[in-house]
Amino acid sequence: MKLSKEIKTAILVISGILLFIFIFNYLKGENIFDSSKKISAIYENVEGLAPSAPVTVNGHTIGKVQSIEFKGDGSGLLRVNMLISDDFPFSVNSEAQLYEAGLIGGKAIAIIPAFDSSSLVRSGDVLKSKIKPGLTDLVNQRLTPLQEKIEKMMVSADQLLVNLNEVFDNQSKENIKSSISELSTTIKSFKTTSESINGLVEDNKFAIDETILNFSKISKDLSSVSESLSKSDLDSIMLDLKSTIYDFDLLLKDIENGNGSIGKLMKDDQLYVNLQGATKQLEELLKDMKLNPKRYVHFSLFGKKAQQYKMDSGDVKTTED
Repeated sequence: MKLSKEIKTAILVISGILLFIFIFNYLKGENIFDSSKKISAIYENVEGLAPSAPVTVNGHTIGKVQSIEFKGDGSGLLRVNMLISDDFPFSVNSEAQLYEAGLIGGKAIAIIPAFDSSSLVRSGDVLKSKIKPGLTDLVNQRLTPLQEKIEKMMVSADQLLVNLNEVFDNQSKENIKSSISELSTTIKSFKTTSESINGLVEDNKFAIDETILNFSKISKDLSSVSESLSKSDLDSIMLDLKSTIYDFDLLLKDIENGNGSIGKLMKDDQLYVNLQGATKQLEELLKDMKLNPKRYVHFSLFGKKAQQYKMDSGDVKTTED
């Protein structure tokens, strides 16, 4: 069957239109012969994300970003359309996480798959969105508080310098200079003293060596004495001393309680009364001996008979020697 020129022309035009549609969609990132799913996610800010950016799962690329457009409700939110392969099924509750692919690699989208009982994702579904802070964001989060602290520190340092300028007036500066000069003089004096001490040590080096040698001998003697003491029966001595102290304590308790001869002498009041009476009688006897010596002592050169003293009449009775 022979085709007419009109039919050939129509076929050629239709083929050109289809080829144009295919090339146009291919340049837009769509392949009409591909079974990829078209899904989307809503973000507030997609700075650094460009069309054709990879869409990954666990680091493996399963698709790409098709287009970025406004949501169209006046909120300013952005819709990111993605084309993903149909080889990896995951739940509609999965997340589309926007992350920084590298320092100079821009941003990409990672699918955080959810494996639950919900339905699998299909074309036209909108996934939950999430933005992972990048290195720049983390650095800014760290630098912002640090910057505030540095600013506060600079203000404090500036105030400190102002206070120092107020404190260090001309008089204070002169005092500091004078103190430094006196310190220098003191250091020179100390140096002179140190040199004198060094000379003294050099001059008396022999005597110092002798002193150290004597000290070493004394240390050896003390060590010998300590060794002798350690070898002695100190335990037995301490036990005997303890027993003696215990016996002495018992003796003191007996004296305190009035037991024994010493205790009775210390505690019995009758001894004090008897001693007081005897002292009084002795005093009266001495007084009477002074007043009447003849009553107690008789002395005669010619053998005269002694006269006996009578207490009542005062007459003296002669007695034979």
